[in-house]
Order: sequence, then C-alpha cells, then structure tokens
Amino acid sequence: MARMTLRATGRAPAEDVWERYARPGLWPTWSPQIRSVRVRGDRIEPGMEGEVVSLPGVPVAFAVEEVSEARRRWTWRVRAGPVRMRLHHSVAVLPDGRTGTELRMEGPLPALVLYAGPARLALRRLVRARAGA
Repeated sequence: MARMTLRATGRAPAEDVWERYARPGLWPTWSPQIRSVRVRGDRIEPGMEGEVVSLPGVPVAFAVEEVSEARRRWTWRVRAGPVRMRLHHSVAVLPDGRTGTELRMEGPLPALVLYAGPARLALRRLVRARAGA
C-alpha cells in the first residue's frame, strides 16, 4: 500500500470549499474527471454509499467512512474493479487568509500515480474563487 499527499491553495472561502466537498451533487462542478454522482442524500455522512461516474464513463463505487463538519475533514473508500483506494480530504484557513485543501491517498502506487494528475487539477479548481463570488 502506497501513500501520496496533494495540496492546493486558493482564494475561495473555506466555507464554500467545504460545501463543494460536502454536497456530492456539486462534485462534477469542480472535479473535471467526474461526469456524475449517483447517491442517496444531499450531504456526505458516514455510511453513505454511492457511485461516481468518471469522465470516460467508468463507474467507481464509494463509501464515506468519516465526516467532521467542524474540522472540515472527511474520508472515503473508492473501488474501481479490483483497485481500492482510501482518500482523506481536509480544508483549512491558512495564516495568510487563503484556503488550503489536502488530499491524502492510500492505495496501489500505479493507481495513485495515475490519479494524481486529475486530482491536482480538481483540487486547484476546488479552492479557486468563483467569478462574482
């Protein structure tokens, strides 16, 4: 099992960034590798299960393990065929007032390397302030 950590910073308010994480229906708006999300419920919570449909149309099953609204942290497991990964997300206000997000990934090294590029792009989009915001 390999591990990798990705980080991004931006000007979007931490509350907005957290909401973009906490509401699965918003994931496709900032994560270009996600076409759609199939899930019951509007907000992540422990035990929530669903499916993310990736851009090439590959379904990825997921289960949310932990959520801390107060600390703006959550963890989920994803599975695409035989590949399994655990993803730990967090959002924080940085000392300079910007928002930081961190993604710690655990899984097979080839899967982490393959996912790192799209994940970096998604994280940058996640913390980017929206026009007119």
